[in-house]
Amino acid sequence: MLVTETYHDIPVKSSPNGAPIRIFIISPKIDGYPNAKFPGVVVFSEIYQVTGPVERFAGQIASHGYVVACPSSYHEFEGPEPISYDTEGTDRGNRYKVEKELAAYDEDATITIDLLSSLPNCNGRIAATGMCLGGHLVCMRAAFDPRVLSTVCFFATDIHSASLGKGKHDDSLQRAKKGEIRGEIMMIFGKQDTHVPRAGRDLIRTTLEDSNAISSFIEIQAQHAFIRDESSKGRWDAALTRNLFGMMTELFERTVGRDLGQKVGTGEEVPHIC
Repeated sequence: MLVTETYHDIPVKSSPNGAPIRIFIISPKIDGYPNAKFPGVVVFSEIYQVTGPVERFAGQIASHGYVVACPSSYHEFEGPEPISYDTEGTDRGNRYKVEKELAAYDEDATITIDLLSSLPNCNGRIAATGMCLGGHLVCMRAAFDPRVLSTVCFFATDIHSASLGKGKHDDSLQRAKKGEIRGEIMMIFGKQDTHVPRAGRDLIRTTLEDSNAISSFIEIQAQHAFIRDESSKGRWDAALTRNLFGMMTELFERTVGRDLGQKVGTGEEVPHIC
């Protein structure tokens, strides 16, 4: 499908400087069907905001028949323009990641989901995905919103530490333990990703399984930022990215791409047979 691009500037009550959050919208376009409605997907970006690689990733999702919303995460600190992938930009993005209030991340997610659900070409069925900082925000923050029916995390930040959000320890794992994740969740990590070492991955996996969340946990031979097709510092793996993109779209097609009605029961025990 062809896609169109626009953006919305939405006021944020908690923003200390009164700056709005810019949410980029990428929509499918089918000639002859001006009233078509599509499921929605929120794409949370890495620490560099909505860069070229993030926009291309979101555009691919949109071309599969989803209205995609990409929020700019650092509106409290600067404009919506992408941050450079150089050393200064990396240091700036990492600093903002910690200085931003945890509640502000959640408010951004709520505003983005509200906007996406209100768009005339969105049918209100919402999924979400993200990479790096965005992987954290989607699977261990936005996943707690009951409107989000499925989430896919690409190499989240180290969420078993207090590395995200100023003034309050990130309570994601505690909330997950309580069973607050209602939709299906897919976590994708590289085994050579030093941002989330084995101990962190094991803790996330155990927490999800103990909470009985409907989850898939995928570990691959890759480093951090392996899906970024620009300035990945030699880590981009196009083949892995293509295959995992297919797994993500399978999940989205099954959970938001079609309406199966309300789930009934908790599932039958799987028989142990050869």
